[in-house]
Amino acid sequence: MKKLLLPFFLLIYMVLTAYQKPGKPAPVSLIVLGTIQDGGSPHMGCNKNCCRYLFTHPDYRRKVVSLGVIDSQNQQTWLFEATPDMPAQAKMLKIASGFQQKETPDGIFVTHAHIGHYTGLMYLGKEALNSKSVPTYAMPRMKTFLENNGPWNQLVSINNIALQALQNEQPVILSNNIKVTPIIVPHRDELSETVGYKIEGPNKKILFIPDINKWALWNKDIIHEIAGVNYAFVDGTFYSGEEIQTRNIAEIPHPFIIESMKLLAGLPAREKAKVYFIHFNHTNPVIDPKSPQALTVLKNGFRIAQFGQRVEL
Repeated sequence: MKKLLLPFFLLIYMVLTAYQKPGKPAPVSLIVLGTIQDGGSPHMGCNKNCCRYLFTHPDYRRKVVSLGVIDSQNQQTWLFEATPDMPAQAKMLKIASGFQQKETPDGIFVTHAHIGHYTGLMYLGKEALNSKSVPTYAMPRMKTFLENNGPWNQLVSINNIALQALQNEQPVILSNNIKVTPIIVPHRDELSETVGYKIEGPNKKILFIPDINKWALWNKDIIHEIAGVNYAFVDGTFYSGEEIQTRNIAEIPHPFIIESMKLLAGLPAREKAKVYFIHFNHTNPVIDPKSPQALTVLKNGFRIAQFGQRVEL
């Protein structure tokens, strides 16, 4: 067990120190706690080269998509997405804060009811941490889903979580430094609606949209939305349709990275540099920073979100 745990926490230390600027910490910052699609990497049942080696030699940087927000001034933290990797991500957020004493953040925001975005809530249950009233922010359908379906409703009934209702485009003031606004996006909404989040700090704004069907189906203009923020962490699930040969891509629609780059090709360099692709399927070649596809993304002026990346807000 020690051989397994040591590399992970050593990695956390290395990642945090690599991205941490020397001197006084920023009043508010954001840290990338995961970049991978819901099913993880390696992906169950995958025998391709993208996963085969990882089953026996796991890469501890491959966590399911999640962001953490740290308000150093008010000594508070928030987690965006409750993933299957949430125990490690909550610990990483605690370490990154430099002040957090408790094991849970001051609030958790979920985007929708697909497995990589809410199932980490199970670790707050009585079989695990048995937490006490962790504020959990959810849209109306998502809130109803958690309240009326087991095992999630047990988290509500015994007060492991305290659901906080969100409304589309209605800001939530978390502190004098941070405001969060949910924004509905089109996605496969079988069990709940899907939102992205605009996260506003004292000086900068971030757009976080890990899942969306296609940009043309949204009632907003992604180019306009990028113009209104400093960073945009957006759906980069698939580089192109070529990587999915065993699934009907129409059943799992996402904007391919090549489509997004074409759509945003006319942006000036400073706007392109705001765009960080995230939420990578296990097949996505951009996970490998040396791949031709990853190098193409960078050559075109866009960026690829990295585990442990930290930006000031």
